[in-house]
Amino acid sequence: MSQSILLITPPFTQLNTPYPATAYLKGFLNSRNILSQQLDLGIEVILEIFSSQGFKALFRKISQENARLSKNVRNIIGQQHQYIRTIDPVISFLQGKNPSLAYLICAGDYLPEASRFRNMEDLDWAFGSMGISDKARHLATLYLEDISDLIVEGIDPHFGFSRYAEQLGRSATDFDSLNAELNRENSFIDKILLNLLNKKIAEFKPTLIGITVPFPGNLYCALKCGQWIRNNYPEIHTVIGGGFANTELRSLTDPRVFNYTDFITLDDGEAPIEQLIRHLDHEINLNSLKRTFALEEGEVRFFNGSTEKDVSQKEAGTPDYSGLFLEDYLSVIEIANPMHRLWSDGRWNKLTLAHGCYWAKCAFCDTSLDYIKRYEPNQAEVICDRIESIINQTGTYGFHFVDEAASPALLKAMATEIISRKLTVVWWTNIRFEKSFTSELCLLLKQSGCIAISGGLEVASDRLLKLINKGVTVEQVVSVAANFTQTGIMVHAYLMYGFPTQTKQETIDSLEVVRQLFEHGVVQSGFWHHFALTAHSEVGLNPEKFKIKRDSIETAPFANNDLTYTDPHGCEHDAFSDGLKKSLFNYMHGVGFEFPLNEWFEFKVPKTKISKHYVETILGS
Repeated sequence: MSQSILLITPPFTQLNTPYPATAYLKGFLNSRNILSQQLDLGIEVILEIFSSQGFKALFRKISQENARLSKNVRNIIGQQHQYIRTIDPVISFLQGKNPSLAYLICAGDYLPEASRFRNMEDLDWAFGSMGISDKARHLATLYLEDISDLIVEGIDPHFGFSRYAEQLGRSATDFDSLNAELNRENSFIDKILLNLLNKKIAEFKPTLIGITVPFPGNLYCALKCGQWIRNNYPEIHTVIGGGFANTELRSLTDPRVFNYTDFITLDDGEAPIEQLIRHLDHEINLNSLKRTFALEEGEVRFFNGSTEKDVSQKEAGTPDYSGLFLEDYLSVIEIANPMHRLWSDGRWNKLTLAHGCYWAKCAFCDTSLDYIKRYEPNQAEVICDRIESIINQTGTYGFHFVDEAASPALLKAMATEIISRKLTVVWWTNIRFEKSFTSELCLLLKQSGCIAISGGLEVASDRLLKLINKGVTVEQVVSVAANFTQTGIMVHAYLMYGFPTQTKQETIDSLEVVRQLFEHGVVQSGFWHHFALTAHSEVGLNPEKFKIKRDSIETAPFANNDLTYTDPHGCEHDAFSDGLKKSLFNYMHGVGFEFPLNEWFEFKVPKTKISKHYVETILGS
C-alpha cells in the first residue's frame, strides 16, 4: 500500500497521558505493515502556550488597560513577569524532571497567586497529610488554572485543559454555530495549533491524515485542522472517526461537514481505515468502503458495501505509543476526589481487555451500538503479551484497562497470568458490582497489581436498579464493594440522579445509602451524574416504557444523540444537584456524616426511609 498515514489527536483530552485511539490504530497498521506516524496535538499546544515564550505572547495579546477585565485577571497581568520567570521550571516539575522544585513551591513565596489560591486554608483538610511533592503538584495545578482563567476571560472563551469549544459540539443538532465559528478569524490558540500542524505535515509528509474525535471538546479543533489541510494541502485526504462520530453522527446529512474532511468512519476504526487505504490506492471503489460517510455529487452518502469482517481483538495488534512524547505529559492534581486523581495524576498505558460490554443491558447505556453490544473478550495470554510489550516500549508499569465493564472471569484469568509470569503491573479498571467478585477473587486481583476499581451503584434504589436492568441490588453492591475495600483496593462509585420516574424520596434514600457507604469505609470515591437521555439507549428507543415523553422525534442533520424529554412522574431532578455534590464532597473527606440530610439542601426534602443501620446490617450478615 502506498499511503503514508498520520494519526492525530486534536486538542484537548488529558494533560497526563495520551488518549489511546491513535496508538490502537497504529498498532493495527503495524500488523498490516502499513507505515504510520502519530501525534497528540493537545499536549503539544499546551506546552507551546505554557512556556516562557508562550506566556510572553499571551501577555502581549491581552492588555491590562482593558476595562472589561476582572480584578482577578488584572491581578494576573500585574504579576506577568513572575509567571514568565516561573512557568518553565513549573512545567518541568509537573513532567517529573525537576522534583526538587517542590520545596520552593511549598515554601509559599515562589508561585504568583490569583483567585484559584483563595481557599488555601482548606488544603490540609482536603488533602490530609499529603507529601510535599503532592502538595506542590496541587499548588502548581492551581497556578496553571489561574492562567487558564486569564485565557478564558481575556483571549479565548473556548479554552479548557481537557476540552475546547465543547459547547459547540455538545448537542449540536445543526451545524450552523460550529460552521460559523470555524469561519471566523483564527484565534490565538488556532494559530498555535495550525502552526504546529504545518510543521508536522512538513516533517511527516503524509498522504492520509486520520483525526480522532473522542469527545465534543475535540470536535472544533479536529474540523479546524481539516479546514486548514483542505486549504493548504488539498492533495492530502482526511478522515475523522472516534467516539463522537460513533454516537452523534450516525444519521449525518449536512454536506457542509465535508468542507472540513473527506471521510467520516463509524465504530471500530481498523477495518474502515484499511478499506479506505485500499480505496485511495485505487484497489476498490467507494461502494466497497466499510461504515464510511463521504460526499458524492453534493450529497452525504454512507458507504458500507465491504464484505471484510471487523478485526478481532487478537488480530488488532499491540497498541503502539511510539512517536508520542511520553516524557512531556504533565502529572497534575486538580481535585481531592481519589479516583479523579488517578485520571489526572501520572501517566497510564491504556489497554482494552475486551470489545464491548459482557452485560450490555443497562437501560441508560448506548446498548444498541456496536461498541457496547458486541462483546468479544481477548485471551489472557495475548493481554499479558501486550502488557509486557507496552512496558518495554514505554517504560511505564501503570495500566488503565478502559473496558466498558471488565468481566470477573477475564480479570481472574489475566490476574493469574500476570502472577504466573511474575510481572510488576499497577492497574485499575471499571467493573459491575456482581457477586462473582468474591473476597478470594478480589485478593487475587490485588496480588496482580489492582489498586482501584470503579463501578455503577447508579441510583442506589432497588426499584430503579431493576428498571434500569442493572442486574444488581443495593445489598449486592455493598457486599462486593466491601470485598474490594477489605483487600486494599480503592472503590469509586458512579452515582446517578434524575432517572425517569425517580421521586424525591428515592433521591434522598439514595443519598442516605451513599452516606452510610462512606461512613463505613466501603466506598472511598464517588461522583454524581445527572441522567442523560441518549438516542441509542433503551430509554431513548422506548421512552414510553419508562413513562417519559421525548420532546422531538425528528432526526437532525448533524449530531443526534442527546435528547430532551419530559418526566411527568419524576421530581424536579435539577434542584438536587448542588446538595448531592456538596454532601458527597464532605463524605469523601470523612466529615458531615452526622448532619441530617436536609441540611445539604436549600429546600424541603422528605426524611429518609432507610434504616441508619442499613449498610452495617449488610456488612454483618
